Amino acid sequence: MSDRFDCMVCGEICVDLPMRTVDRRLPLEQMETVRIDPICPGVGGIVSNSGLVMARLGLRVGAFGYVGDDPWSDLVKAAFENGGLDTSYVLVHPQEATSATAVIVGDDAEHSFIYHSGASRCFDKNTALDHLDLFERTQYALFGYYHLMPNMEDDLPEVLKQVQETGCKTALDTAGGGGNLQPLDRCLPYLDFYIPSYSEGLSQTGYTDPKEMISAYRNFAPNALLGIKLGDKGALLSADANHWLDVAPVTPPGRVVDTTGAGDSFYAGLITGLCNGLDLNAAAGLASATGACCVTQVGAIAGIKTYEETLQMSQI
Repeated sequence: MSDRFDCMVCGEICVDLPMRTVDRRLPLEQMETVRIDPICPGVGGIVSNSGLVMARLGLRVGAFGYVGDDPWSDLVKAAFENGGLDTSYVLVHPQEATSATAVIVGDDAEHSFIYHSGASRCFDKNTALDHLDLFERTQYALFGYYHLMPNMEDDLPEVLKQVQETGCKTALDTAGGGGNLQPLDRCLPYLDFYIPSYSEGLSQTGYTDPKEMISAYRNFAPNALLGIKLGDKGALLSADANHWLDVAPVTPPGRVVDTTGAGDSFYAGLITGLCNGLDLNAAAGLASATGACCVTQVGAIAGIKTYEETLQMSQI
């Protein structure tokens, strides 16, 4: 097998414990006992969500990050291997527990997270730069999550710069509410792609208009593909300061059950499209269709279809 990768997904690896359905409108102190569906542990985080989606869509994808030396790590590695992810760069931390998230899913299919950062927070500058040769063999590197990388955030601009210098294209995803524009402003010059959600863009820029959000990022990233994910309204992308692309939403091929991982799936679809030689319009359509498939099942992966099926959905 080739030692080259279409994409290396770097950073957050966690176990997801989905808990549904919970009335998220009630305060916790009013929820003494809540009856829910069976809890079926799965995997989450950017590495799991985007990585497994890209693998299902046919890319050669590697996972790069930390798990703990505990039983959860066995679940993670098995899920990755069964899903077609290369686990050669899934590192085991001897002291920290595998990161874990309780995903509280409401009857509106939206969610809240209860999160322990664990081993994933140990992914730092040295971890990345000690493996620079990996990026020399990789077309795209997707890092995440900004605002949940405490040991990497200050050094992230340097890491992205050195990864870019290997010839690998860089992308960054955001979580945890989005945080602030600093130190993101120092990362943006070394990103080829940055597409946060609307709420993350609002937190980072203070603007309510997606075009103004993107323009704020453009001050620091003149040559990047920038955008804002708009949920069921699609997305707005901008390849440069003079061009805007409204990405239409794709109707989900089933009832909306759980929106967990939809943004990660959008990123995965976009990168997959570009790796397959699609132009930006078509790749963005594939991204929208991938996100639409994601929300029809619990978790980020179960609803994803093949590349051919998803591409056909995007062209309807």
